Amino acid sequence: MKIVVTGASGLAGYHAARACLARGLEVHAFYHTNEPLLPGAQLHQVDLSDIGHLDAPILSLFPDVIIHAAAVSSPADVDANPERAEKLNVALPRRLAQLAHHLGSRLIHLSTDMVFDGQDAPYRSTDLPNPVGLYGQLKLLAEREVLEHGVDEATVMRITILTGDSPSGQRAVHEKLFHALMRGERPKLFTDEIRQPLSAVNLGEALAELCERPNLHGIFHWAGNETISRYEMAAKILKHFGLSEDLIEAAECADTGRPADLRFELQPLMGKLKTAPLSFDNQLAHMTVPAACRAWYAETTGRNPAPTRLRKGIDF
Repeated sequence: MKIVVTGASGLAGYHAARACLARGLEVHAFYHTNEPLLPGAQLHQVDLSDIGHLDAPILSLFPDVIIHAAAVSSPADVDANPERAEKLNVALPRRLAQLAHHLGSRLIHLSTDMVFDGQDAPYRSTDLPNPVGLYGQLKLLAEREVLEHGVDEATVMRITILTGDSPSGQRAVHEKLFHALMRGERPKLFTDEIRQPLSAVNLGEALAELCERPNLHGIFHWAGNETISRYEMAAKILKHFGLSEDLIEAAECADTGRPADLRFELQPLMGKLKTAPLSFDNQLAHMTVPAACRAWYAETTGRNPAPTRLRKGIDF
């Protein structure tokens, strides 16, 4: 089975590619500038911000499945450059869906819990979305484009906040926390922002399994199996790495306009996959100190951190 993974040097795409390789699948990894460390994969440098660069490699490869993980994944980056975000987060998945339908290939498109407003969790895949920010609005538009143009070949996988090591060492929750602490900041984390964090390793395994399950299409939700606040998440990370909880500050998101509770109902997908969702405590094992923070960490704790396992990369 031939799999194309876009965003293969980003957090989700990298772990999806690794999981597919572990299953013995033929993986074609699309990346932008920083080559990911994916032994066994065939690497393709493609600038997906120009959709005109997409058709030739997809048509020549004729994949069985496309896992689309490339995106502008930061709401702040979307707000800063809406035109670029629209190209990458809406126009790109639309074209992929058209190509997949033309080839008879399956498309698995990653979406987000932020298509919901946080007022009526836990959310089922059949619940009516109501995004409160531009990032969520664009991701919802992308879902509709993918399902319209991809027809029966399209699957939308809505996911939550990702944990684990990213190729860049800057994208995941614990990595952002480490960089903030290294800069001397005392991050404010919300005690009333409830999330359901998802291991990128676990997501990759679920996506690889989906590649082999052609009967599963439509919209699905996937996340970890533990509900936890942003503050509790950071406190557990600090404890895991032997750092003091005093390094962070508790706050409330009530007046920020952020969605407060974005928990998912994981059925029916949880009942259909052999891959099981993980607790946050189990996800901690997938985290290492980012390479750029190792000297700071050793000086702060007196501990010798385990080496970072991934090569530097970016989202698309």
